[in-house]
Amino acid sequence: MDINWNFSFGWLFAGILIFIAGGAVVFFYRQIAENFAHGVSSYDKVKLAGIIICALGIIVMTNLHTLILRLFVSAVFKR
Repeated sequence: MDINWNFSFGWLFAGILIFIAGGAVVFFYRQIAENFAHGVSSYDKVKLAGIIICALGIIVMTNLHTLILRLFVSAVFKR
């Protein structure tokens, strides 16, 4: 199994955009929950989704998503 990690400026900028989107969800969670979800009962769910999006943005920024996907695919589909 080939485990290589390469830095990429393209994925860095894509990760920054994903992180900013997640930060906006965390910052505006009340407005998002009231307009797109079921109101007060989903405030925490929307905030959790924003935090997960931020974590995904950090993983994409460091270009670890390709490594994680490669490890997962090689574990599921043995070559």
